[in-house]
Amino acid sequence: MTDFFKGISPVKFEGPQSSNPLAYRFYNKDELVMGKRMEDHIRPAVAYWHTFAWEGGDPFGGRTFERPWFGDSMDHARLKADVAFELFDLLDIPFFCFHDRDIAPEGASLADSNRNVRTIAEIFARKMEKSRTRLLWGTANLFSNRRYMSGAATNPDPDVFAYAAAQVKNVLEITKDLGGSNYVLWGGREGYETLLNTKIGQEMDQMARFIDLVINHARKIGFDGQILIEPKPQEPSKHQYDFDVATVYGFLKKYGFENEVKCNIEVGHAFLANHSFEHELAVASSLGILGSVDANRNDLQSGWDTDQFPNSVPETTLAFYQILKNGGLGKGGFNFDAKVRRQSLDPADLLHGHVGGLDVLARSLKAAAAIIEDGTYDKAVDARYAGWQTPEGQAILKGQRSLDDLAARVEKENLDPQPRSGQQEYLENLINRFV
Repeated sequence: MTDFFKGISPVKFEGPQSSNPLAYRFYNKDELVMGKRMEDHIRPAVAYWHTFAWEGGDPFGGRTFERPWFGDSMDHARLKADVAFELFDLLDIPFFCFHDRDIAPEGASLADSNRNVRTIAEIFARKMEKSRTRLLWGTANLFSNRRYMSGAATNPDPDVFAYAAAQVKNVLEITKDLGGSNYVLWGGREGYETLLNTKIGQEMDQMARFIDLVINHARKIGFDGQILIEPKPQEPSKHQYDFDVATVYGFLKKYGFENEVKCNIEVGHAFLANHSFEHELAVASSLGILGSVDANRNDLQSGWDTDQFPNSVPETTLAFYQILKNGGLGKGGFNFDAKVRRQSLDPADLLHGHVGGLDVLARSLKAAAAIIEDGTYDKAVDARYAGWQTPEGQAILKGQRSLDDLAARVEKENLDPQPRSGQQEYLENLINRFV
C-alpha cells in the first residue's frame, strides 16, 4: 500500500440520509432495478488518463497537481498502478479504462514502448487477482506524440500508418489478455485542419483499411469484445471524420463495418456536435450501434471539452431512458471520462468526483426505470404514431402503396388531415414527476 490515500476509508452505501461526503447515498450496487443489479446496469469505470495521468493543466496554464507518480520512469508507472488499484478498491468500482500512454512511458523505440506497456499490464494482471476491478476497455494513444500531428490512420505518410497499427496491435492484445470487454478506436487527430493539403477520399479509405486490420486481428487472437469508435466533432482537428453517431454510421455502412463496429458515445462530444447526449444514444440505438458510453459534462460557457463529472439527474435520466429502451449496454458501461478541477488538489477530491457521479447515475437509472414501469410516457408517444399501426399505415411502410395509390385515396376519401398537439409541455412536466 502507498500512503497517497492515507486516512481515507473505503466508500460504502449509507443511504440518502447519510451526511458522510465519502459515502454513496443512492448508488447501492446490489439494489435491483427492473430485475437487474444496479451495478450491472451502470457498469461504471474509472478513466486512467484523467484520474492518474492528467496534471491539472488547461489551455492557458500548466500543471497544478503534484502527484508522487508524475514522471517518465517505469518506477513512476509502477507507483501509479499501485495508487490506481488502491482507488479502485476504495471506490469498490468494477471497471477501469486506459490508453497505453497513460500507464507507461514511451521508450527509445516502439518495441521499447510496447514492452513498457506490457510490463505494467502484467502488474495489472497480478493486481486483478486480488481486486474485483476488471478492464472495461483499452485503447492506444494515437494523438499526443508529434508523429501523429497529421493523424494516425489518415496520415499522408504510410510509415506513420504502420507505426500506429503496430501500437494498436500491442494494446489490442493486452486488452484481450486482461479480459477487456471492449477495444476503443478514438481518432483524436483523424481529420483535417485545412482542405488545401487534404484528400478526404484518400484519408477515409486509409481509415477503413486501418479498421479492417483491427477487426481481422481481433478475430485472429480470439478477442470476443466489442470494437468501438468514439465520435467527436472537433478539438483538436478543425473537422474530424467521426463527427457524430450518424456520420460514423455512414462511414461504417459505406465500408461494410456496420455489423462489426459500434459506438462509444461521450456526453461532452455530443454537446460539441450540437447534439444532446440522449440524441446520440437514440440514434445509435436505432441503428444498432450503441456500444458503451463516457459519462461527463461540458461547461456551457466554455468552448472546449471540459470533462466534468456528471451532476444533472434530469439530463442523465433521459440518457438512461434511451439505454434501458435499448436493452442496456451489454458489454459496454459508463466510463467516467471526467477529471476533477485544476484547483481540486487533495487526494480525497478524486473520490468526491466519482462518488458524486455514481450517485447521479444511480438516481437517474431509478428515475428512468420508473418512467418505463409507469408507462404513461411511452403510451403518450405511441399514441402520437398510432396511425402507422393501422392497416393503411403498415401498407405504406411495407411498400404496398405507390404515389398513384396514395393520391387516389386522398381524393376518394377527401382527406383533410389536421395537425395535432405534440404535447411538449405536458411531456416535460410528466418526466419531471420522476426526477
